[in-house]
Amino acid sequence: MLTSQRKKLLLDRLAAEGQLVAKALAQELGTSEDTIRRDLRELAAEGRLQRVHGGALPASAAMGDLDAREQVSVSDKLALGRWGASLVQPGQVVILDGGTTALQVARHLAPGLRATVVTHSPTVAVALAAHAGIEIRMLGGRLFRHSMVNVGADVIAAVARLRADLFFLGVTGVHPEAGLSTGDAEEASVKRALHERAAETVVLASAEKLMAASPFAVAALSEASVLAVPRGTSARITRALRASGVRVHKA
Repeated sequence: MLTSQRKKLLLDRLAAEGQLVAKALAQELGTSEDTIRRDLRELAAEGRLQRVHGGALPASAAMGDLDAREQVSVSDKLALGRWGASLVQPGQVVILDGGTTALQVARHLAPGLRATVVTHSPTVAVALAAHAGIEIRMLGGRLFRHSMVNVGADVIAAVARLRADLFFLGVTGVHPEAGLSTGDAEEASVKRALHERAAETVVLASAEKLMAASPFAVAALSEASVLAVPRGTSARITRALRASGVRVHKA
């Protein structure tokens, strides 16, 4: 079998089954595990999949910059953001991560709500500026332009002084085994720190993030208090996510 044919088979199998196991594939195709691992390594370098121990998972399609992500799953993010905003109660301290779905949460907070929002996203802070009842607290650091969020040691030091009721965590990968993940190491470190300072962590995940993985882990899926997914998410995916122990809500 030619390399190109084998790679196509691997991608077709990944799309159909949601994961690849290198050892089993090598036995099935009558080739070495080294050959399969090389194929997986090259496909990962092209952004076609995410390598994990023993094989591969689908790569997240949500790895573009903020401008690109604003064009993806627009109606789903609107519904997820509206539902997320409904969770915020008067007087709460809420951490809003960066990202397009977090922006929808900010835009849909009840007009009369009085609460405190902590964010490391200048974009989210600007979206909240006209909301008179929201006290906005910014976490400053180095601006990571790809996601338009502040990252680094200064952010993590400030996070250590927080105690929040809710954290709306934004990720690019949601998978029962690979957990909650994102594409940048520094951003993942800030997300972990924020998660640890909140009583509850809420994940609002549009379809392109589900059953996919990104390079840097944030937390196990079961650590989220609730995972909200689009209303049209299939029963198969919903069952797989719930099997990890997380509560899944269709918004």
